[in-house]
Parts: sequence; structure tokens; C-alpha cells
Amino acid sequence: MAAFLRARRARVRPEDVGLPVGVGLRRTPGLRREELAALAGVSVDYYIRLEQGKERNPSSAVLGALANALQLDDDARAHLFALADHAARRRPVRRPPARTVPAGLRLLLENLRPCPSLVLGRTGDVLAANPEGYALYQGLTDWPPEQRNTVRYIFRHPLARTLFADWQTTAAGAVADLRTVLATDPEAPDVAALVEELSAASPEFASLWARHDVRRKVGTQKAFHHPAVGTVTTTWEVLRTSDDGIRITVFQAEPGTPDHDALSLLALAEATR
Repeated sequence: MAAFLRARRARVRPEDVGLPVGVGLRRTPGLRREELAALAGVSVDYYIRLEQGKERNPSSAVLGALANALQLDDDARAHLFALADHAARRRPVRRPPARTVPAGLRLLLENLRPCPSLVLGRTGDVLAANPEGYALYQGLTDWPPEQRNTVRYIFRHPLARTLFADWQTTAAGAVADLRTVLATDPEAPDVAALVEELSAASPEFASLWARHDVRRKVGTQKAFHHPAVGTVTTTWEVLRTSDDGIRITVFQAEPGTPDHDALSLLALAEATR
């Protein structure tokens, strides 16, 4: 919670909240502690204790005031409240992440064909996929099953930067979604291990992680430059099956469109291969 507050405070400029910029060089990026404390209606000493991790039980009113002052969106606001619940020990630590894919989900993957579909764990681990799903993430199967992870793929696979038409947005979204896991388990060892690996391997990941952006994955459009079928724009849906972190991602296109034909061609190419 303390790290989240520090990072988000540094991103709010005085002019964003109606404060005068002043003259001279500001040593603090974003708002000063006393400025944020004044905006939230709390004492400077109390806010400093929050940022130092010494105050662990802020009220809902204080959290709401801080969220408003920091201009947090709905996802980031919910994340702050969840972190505060953990800091105050109001929320039990969740069970270890689920990794077993029920037979029903494996059957669903088969029935979703030829739409590329994957079953992902909470950190992006690929727990199962249909052939088209593996074909869409070109080169993913070059790695052994225990290393197949969509976040790792985005930052570490040599083909990812050319596969995703908008790699920067894809990368930022993946990191922001990974941050949401900390709302359910702030000391998640699987998140810590993946963050340590990718921070060492990718300066871009380290920079995005330090921003403390929080955004839950939702359906949107995603375009690929795939070597087998060319450019294809898909509608990407995220289906959450339960509260254990497992989700299904499905890539589809409107029937009768060139994008739909491209997905059908991808399925045909995979079947031929």
C-alpha cells in the first residue's frame, strides 16, 4: 500500500489538481506529501506514516479521499482499498493459485475452435490452449509447458514485438493486469518470481512495473501481424470462470470478414502442419 501511494503521488502534477506550479525547480516528482495530505484532508504526519508503512489501518473515508486526490480510476481505487484491507489484516490470504484445468474447460477449448483460445492462470501462465491458440502465439510452444506464460512471451520471446501490432499497449496492459493479483495476495510468490525474472531481463517491464498501473483485463480489439495469415484484427474476450484466477481468453472475428477468413486460414495451416 505504501509503495502504491508513493508511486501514484509522483504521477500527479500540481496543475492536475488545481495547485499553482510555483517557480524554481521542484525536487519532488508530482505532488509533495504535504500537498497530497492537504487535498485529502489528513495531517502531513499521518500521510507520511501511510507512505512509510507505519500506519496500517486507514479508514474508508481516508482511502476515498486519497483516491480522489490521486485521481485514481475505478480499478486503481479498488486496488488501493484491497491493499488496505490486507495491511489491516481484514482480508485473508487467498489459496495458492489454481493450475488444474477442469475437463469441462478443456472441452470448451475444443468447442471454441477455430477461434484461438487459451486457459490462463492468474499471472498469465498458459494452462491449456486449443491448437489455434498456440498457433496464434507464434513460437510459444518452443518453450517447455512450465515456461509458457503470456506476460513472459510479450517481453522475452523474440517474435512478440513483430506479432503484436501495438506491442507497447499490449505490454502495458499485461503489466497492469499482473498488478491486480496483488489485490488478492500482496505476497504472492508466483508474482514475485515472475516480476524478478522479467525486471532483470527487460528494462521496459521494470519501468512499467514501477508505474503501479492497475487494470483488469477486459475484452477489446487486438491486432496481430501473423507470418502465416498476415494482419488480422480480432475481438478479444476474457471469460472468468471463478475466483481462483483462472480465465479463458478467446480471439474471434465477425463471420464474413477478412479477419474471420484469416482465423480460418490459421486453423487450416495449423491442421496441415
